[in-house]
Amino acid sequence: MTAYFDRTHCDIAGFDKHVGGTTKKVNTPFAADIVKNVPVYDIPTLANAMRGADRKALMAEWARVMREGAGVIALRSAYKDTSAIDAATMVYEEIIAEEKEHGGDGADHFAAAGSNDRVWNSLQKLCLRDPELFARYFGNEAIQTASEAWLGPFYQMTAQVNLVHPGGAAQHAHRDYHLGFQTEEIAGAFPAHVHDLSPVLTLQGGIAHCDMSVESGPTKLLPFSQSYRPGYMAYRLPEFRDYFEEHHVQIPLSKGDVIFFNPALFHAAGENRSKDVHRMVNLLQVGSALGRSIETVDRTAMCKALYPTIRNIEMSEAERDAAIACCAEGYSFPTNLDSDPPIGGLVPKMQADLFYEALATGMSPEDFNAALDTMDARRRA
Repeated sequence: MTAYFDRTHCDIAGFDKHVGGTTKKVNTPFAADIVKNVPVYDIPTLANAMRGADRKALMAEWARVMREGAGVIALRSAYKDTSAIDAATMVYEEIIAEEKEHGGDGADHFAAAGSNDRVWNSLQKLCLRDPELFARYFGNEAIQTASEAWLGPFYQMTAQVNLVHPGGAAQHAHRDYHLGFQTEEIAGAFPAHVHDLSPVLTLQGGIAHCDMSVESGPTKLLPFSQSYRPGYMAYRLPEFRDYFEEHHVQIPLSKGDVIFFNPALFHAAGENRSKDVHRMVNLLQVGSALGRSIETVDRTAMCKALYPTIRNIEMSEAERDAAIACCAEGYSFPTNLDSDPPIGGLVPKMQADLFYEALATGMSPEDFNAALDTMDARRRA
């Protein structure tokens, strides 16, 4: 059994055989279609499955596809009503303009600075600017179901907008956070079993903010590449990047579609060869409760902003739960066990628990804010 991976474990002939699988309908019974080996799910027709007795069966199928199948799922019409996406697009465009005015440097992952526009921590920025829009936008059952399918409960949402204008260059093929963000030297210092573990700590996703033809450069994907064990070493090698460019697939998306994939899948944003499509995607980086999220997010400030809106806005219980899950801290650790000991169980109260208790008891926003501050003070060392 290999203890550590390095370049000598990366064999392009073996890789070619590894990614030669086929997605079969018998293995993806909930899928409405299979496009270039990517199973496509029609979310409006799966509404009952996401809420009822078939929920675990659906989640098991999605997890199986991302673990040992193609590694990617496409969720068609995840936003049946795209008005929230249109409104969020306007907010993010305002933020981009403001940050440019204040001298943002346009730094990016896996692409040259300045080749696109970014909004880092688009999750928190949207919540603080427009809590009602945040609730409508992130109150999405499909996103919650996919996140739980791969990561289980108590996940942490982060998001980063990527806006690629006509002529915008493609990214290099890569894997993603955690180990995909490390140098080859550092990645090689992690034991092989950690390479196996890294993909189950996060989930990659993207919300399409406009219709995306292949010409506009939707994400390039290499199905089945996520389960190639030395892949965190391999994607950096020229022969593997050349292979990716020759064999990748791209799936056209419509506004309101969402795509999710295993973070170990070889992928890259495509070149925008269109003349007039400004390709905006809100990239979702969902973190396991058992790992660390990619961004520092002020969830206390977000909770204070969102709570008054959640009390008054009309939305289903499932939509409310999804919005709160994207806002409130859903895990008890790390904390200061001297001042925040577990009472009546093994873990201290979570911020999400306080949010729901406040809703159930009709707590005023002022009292809720004070309770959040007290909780934060207990958790500090």
